[in-house]
Amino acid sequence: MTTTSIGAWDEPSGLAARGTVILLTGRGETARTYQRFGRRIASDAYRVRVVETDLGDLETTRKRVEALLGDADLPAPRVLAGSDTGAAVAARLGSLADGVVLAGLALPDSAPVAEWQDELEARSACPTHQRVLFEDEDFTRGALAEPVPADLIVEQPPVPTLVLHGNHDIVTRPAAAFAPFPAARLRTVVGGHHDVLNDVSHRSVAATVVLFLESLKLGGDLPDIVV
Repeated sequence: MTTTSIGAWDEPSGLAARGTVILLTGRGETARTYQRFGRRIASDAYRVRVVETDLGDLETTRKRVEALLGDADLPAPRVLAGSDTGAAVAARLGSLADGVVLAGLALPDSAPVAEWQDELEARSACPTHQRVLFEDEDFTRGALAEPVPADLIVEQPPVPTLVLHGNHDIVTRPAAAFAPFPAARLRTVVGGHHDVLNDVSHRSVAATVVLFLESLKLGGDLPDIVV
Protein backbone atom coordinates (compact mmCIF):
# COMPACT_ATOMS: atom_id res chain seq x y z
CA MET A 1 0.00 0.00 0.00
CA THR A 2 1.23 3.50 -0.77
CA THR A 3 1.07 6.07 2.03
CA THR A 4 1.79 9.49 0.54
CA SER A 5 1.80 11.44 3.82
CA ILE A 6 0.12 11.61 7.20
CA GLY A 7 -3.54 12.00 6.37
CA ALA A 8 -3.33 10.44 2.89
CA TRP A 9 -3.56 6.75 2.11
CA ASP A 10 -3.77 5.07 -1.30
CA GLU A 11 -4.86 1.66 -2.52
CA PRO A 12 -2.37 -1.26 -2.47
CA SER A 13 0.05 -1.42 -5.37
CA GLY A 14 -1.41 -3.27 -8.34
CA LEU A 15 -5.05 -2.55 -7.51
CA ALA A 16 -7.28 0.00 -9.21
CA ALA A 17 -8.71 2.60 -6.83
CA ARG A 18 -12.43 2.14 -6.30
CA GLY A 19 -13.31 5.57 -4.89
CA THR A 20 -12.28 8.27 -2.44
CA VAL A 21 -13.11 9.02 1.19
CA ILE A 22 -12.49 12.57 2.45
CA LEU A 23 -12.57 12.51 6.24
CA LEU A 24 -13.18 15.62 8.37
CA THR A 25 -11.75 15.55 11.88
CA GLY A 26 -13.63 16.40 15.06
CA ARG A 27 -12.73 18.53 18.05
CA GLY A 28 -9.10 18.19 19.09
CA GLU A 29 -8.29 15.56 16.48
CA THR A 30 -5.45 15.49 13.96
CA ALA A 31 -4.81 13.44 10.85
CA ARG A 32 -2.81 11.04 13.05
CA THR A 33 -6.03 10.19 14.87
CA TYR A 34 -7.17 8.32 11.77
CA GLN A 35 -4.07 6.42 10.68
CA ARG A 36 -5.56 3.03 11.55
CA PHE A 37 -8.90 3.84 9.90
CA GLY A 38 -7.18 5.29 6.83
CA ARG A 39 -4.97 2.25 6.33
CA ARG A 40 -7.88 -0.15 6.74
CA ILE A 41 -10.17 1.62 4.25
CA ALA A 42 -7.28 2.03 1.79
CA SER A 43 -6.57 -1.70 2.00
CA ASP A 44 -9.94 -2.20 0.27
CA ALA A 45 -8.73 0.07 -2.57
CA TYR A 46 -10.43 3.30 -1.51
CA ARG A 47 -8.20 6.37 -1.33
CA VAL A 48 -8.46 8.28 1.94
CA ARG A 49 -7.69 11.94 2.53
CA VAL A 50 -8.04 13.74 5.88
CA VAL A 51 -9.01 17.39 6.24
CA GLU A 52 -8.35 18.82 9.71
CA THR A 53 -11.52 20.79 10.37
CA ASP A 54 -11.23 24.34 11.70
CA LEU A 55 -14.52 25.35 13.33
CA GLY A 56 -13.24 28.92 13.48
CA ASP A 57 -12.69 29.01 9.72
CA LEU A 58 -15.24 26.78 8.03
CA GLU A 59 -14.81 28.63 4.74
CA THR A 60 -11.20 27.43 4.47
CA THR A 61 -12.31 23.93 5.44
CA ARG A 62 -14.93 24.04 2.69
CA LYS A 63 -12.35 25.17 0.12
CA ARG A 64 -10.01 22.32 1.08
CA VAL A 65 -12.85 19.83 0.69
CA GLU A 66 -13.88 21.32 -2.64
CA ALA A 67 -10.30 21.13 -3.89
CA LEU A 68 -10.14 17.42 -3.07
CA LEU A 69 -13.55 16.76 -4.61
CA GLY A 70 -12.38 18.50 -7.77
CA ASP A 71 -9.09 16.59 -7.97
CA ALA A 72 -9.26 14.50 -11.13
CA ASP A 73 -6.70 12.07 -9.66
CA LEU A 74 -9.12 11.09 -6.88
CA PRO A 75 -11.63 8.60 -8.28
CA ALA A 76 -15.41 8.54 -7.81
CA PRO A 77 -17.49 7.86 -5.91
CA ARG A 78 -16.21 10.65 -3.69
CA VAL A 79 -17.59 10.37 -0.18
CA LEU A 80 -17.39 12.81 2.72
CA ALA A 81 -16.94 11.25 6.16
CA GLY A 82 -16.65 12.90 9.54
CA SER A 83 -16.52 12.31 13.26
CA ASP A 84 -17.80 14.54 16.08
CA THR A 85 -18.06 18.12 14.73
CA GLY A 86 -16.41 16.89 11.55
CA ALA A 87 -19.54 14.80 11.00
CA ALA A 88 -21.71 17.91 11.33
CA VAL A 89 -19.57 19.74 8.78
CA ALA A 90 -19.60 16.71 6.45
CA ALA A 91 -23.40 16.66 6.61
CA ARG A 92 -23.55 20.35 5.73
CA LEU A 93 -21.24 19.86 2.75
CA GLY A 94 -22.86 16.59 1.73
CA SER A 95 -24.51 17.95 -1.40
CA LEU A 96 -21.04 18.37 -2.93
CA ALA A 97 -20.25 14.65 -2.69
CA ASP A 98 -21.63 11.30 -3.90
CA GLY A 99 -22.32 10.07 -0.36
CA VAL A 100 -21.78 10.87 3.32
CA VAL A 101 -20.62 8.84 6.34
CA LEU A 102 -21.30 10.37 9.76
CA ALA A 103 -19.79 8.85 12.91
CA GLY A 104 -20.22 10.01 16.49
CA LEU A 105 -22.05 13.16 15.46
CA ALA A 106 -21.68 16.19 17.75
CA LEU A 107 -24.54 18.68 18.04
CA PRO A 108 -24.95 22.05 19.80
CA ASP A 109 -26.63 20.29 22.73
CA SER A 110 -24.01 17.52 23.01
CA ALA A 111 -22.70 17.02 26.54
CA PRO A 112 -19.26 18.47 27.39
CA VAL A 113 -16.59 16.24 28.95
CA ALA A 114 -14.23 18.19 31.19
CA GLU A 115 -11.53 15.92 32.63
CA TRP A 116 -8.79 14.42 30.41
CA GLN A 117 -9.17 10.85 31.67
CA ASP A 118 -12.93 11.10 31.29
CA GLU A 119 -12.41 12.40 27.76
CA LEU A 120 -10.20 9.45 26.81
CA GLU A 121 -12.83 7.01 28.07
CA ALA A 122 -15.66 8.94 26.43
CA ARG A 123 -13.87 8.89 23.09
CA SER A 124 -12.95 5.21 22.97
CA ALA A 125 -12.67 2.06 25.04
CA CYS A 126 -9.85 0.80 22.80
CA PRO A 127 -6.53 0.99 24.67
CA THR A 128 -4.58 1.20 21.41
CA HIS A 129 -6.53 4.24 20.27
CA GLN A 130 -6.33 5.83 23.71
CA ARG A 131 -2.54 5.49 23.46
CA VAL A 132 -2.58 7.13 20.01
CA LEU A 133 -4.41 10.14 21.46
CA PHE A 134 -2.20 10.24 24.54
CA GLU A 135 1.03 10.23 22.49
CA ASP A 136 -0.07 12.70 19.78
CA GLU A 137 1.54 16.00 20.75
CA ASP A 138 -0.71 17.90 18.34
CA PHE A 139 -3.93 16.45 19.71
CA THR A 140 -5.83 19.06 21.75
CA ARG A 141 -6.68 17.67 25.17
CA GLY A 142 -9.90 18.93 26.69
CA ALA A 143 -11.49 19.61 23.30
CA LEU A 144 -14.68 17.75 24.24
CA ALA A 145 -15.21 20.37 26.95
CA GLU A 146 -15.57 23.02 24.24
CA PRO A 147 -19.18 23.74 23.28
CA VAL A 148 -20.34 22.89 19.79
CA PRO A 149 -21.16 26.14 17.95
CA ALA A 150 -24.87 26.91 18.16
CA ASP A 151 -25.06 27.49 14.42
CA LEU A 152 -23.62 24.07 13.58
CA ILE A 153 -27.05 22.67 12.77
CA VAL A 154 -27.31 19.68 10.45
CA GLU A 155 -29.95 18.37 8.10
CA GLN A 156 -30.33 15.29 5.92
CA PRO A 157 -27.88 15.56 2.96
CA PRO A 158 -29.46 15.03 -0.48
CA VAL A 159 -27.16 12.06 -1.15
CA PRO A 160 -26.92 8.52 0.29
CA THR A 161 -25.97 8.80 3.95
CA LEU A 162 -24.68 6.31 6.50
CA VAL A 163 -24.89 7.30 10.19
CA LEU A 164 -22.89 5.25 12.72
CA HIS A 165 -23.28 5.89 16.43
CA GLY A 166 -22.29 4.06 19.59
CA ASN A 167 -25.01 3.17 22.06
CA HIS A 168 -22.57 3.99 24.90
CA ASP A 169 -21.80 7.46 23.53
CA ILE A 170 -22.19 9.90 26.46
CA VAL A 171 -21.37 12.96 24.32
CA THR A 172 -24.33 12.63 21.97
CA ARG A 173 -27.09 10.15 22.63
CA PRO A 174 -27.99 7.90 19.67
CA ALA A 175 -31.56 9.17 19.40
CA ALA A 176 -30.32 12.75 19.07
CA ALA A 177 -27.67 11.75 16.53
CA PHE A 178 -30.13 9.81 14.38
CA ALA A 179 -33.00 12.34 14.54
CA PRO A 180 -31.80 14.74 11.79
CA PHE A 181 -31.45 11.93 9.24
CA PRO A 182 -34.82 10.28 8.54
CA ALA A 183 -33.69 9.04 5.12
CA ALA A 184 -30.24 7.80 6.17
CA ARG A 185 -28.98 4.28 6.78
CA LEU A 186 -28.70 4.21 10.56
CA ARG A 187 -26.34 1.80 12.28
CA THR A 188 -25.97 1.37 16.04
CA VAL A 189 -22.53 0.26 17.22
CA VAL A 190 -23.23 -1.92 20.24
CA GLY A 191 -20.92 -0.93 23.09
CA GLY A 192 -19.50 1.89 21.00
CA HIS A 193 -18.20 5.12 22.50
CA HIS A 194 -18.03 8.55 20.83
CA ASP A 195 -15.26 7.83 18.31
CA VAL A 196 -16.79 4.74 16.74
CA LEU A 197 -14.31 4.79 13.84
CA ASN A 198 -11.51 4.15 16.34
CA ASP A 199 -13.22 2.17 19.06
CA VAL A 200 -13.11 -1.49 20.07
CA SER A 201 -15.33 -2.47 17.12
CA HIS A 202 -13.26 -0.52 14.59
CA ARG A 203 -12.89 -3.56 12.30
CA SER A 204 -16.65 -4.13 12.06
CA VAL A 205 -17.29 -0.41 11.68
CA ALA A 206 -14.72 -0.15 8.87
CA ALA A 207 -16.35 -3.16 7.18
CA THR A 208 -19.74 -1.45 7.39
CA VAL A 209 -18.24 1.70 5.84
CA VAL A 210 -16.75 -0.38 3.03
CA LEU A 211 -20.14 -2.04 2.42
CA PHE A 212 -21.65 1.43 2.11
CA LEU A 213 -18.90 2.51 -0.30
CA GLU A 214 -19.44 -0.63 -2.35
CA SER A 215 -23.18 0.06 -2.49
CA LEU A 216 -22.40 3.46 -4.02
CA LYS A 217 -19.86 1.95 -6.40
CA LEU A 218 -22.07 -0.92 -7.55
CA GLY A 219 -25.50 0.64 -7.16
CA GLY A 220 -26.72 -1.95 -4.67
CA ASP A 221 -28.08 -1.69 -1.15
CA LEU A 222 -26.42 -1.90 2.26
CA PRO A 223 -27.35 -5.00 4.27
CA ASP A 224 -29.04 -4.34 7.59
CA ILE A 225 -26.07 -5.08 9.85
CA VAL A 226 -25.78 -4.10 13.50
CA VAL A 227 -22.19 -4.08 14.77
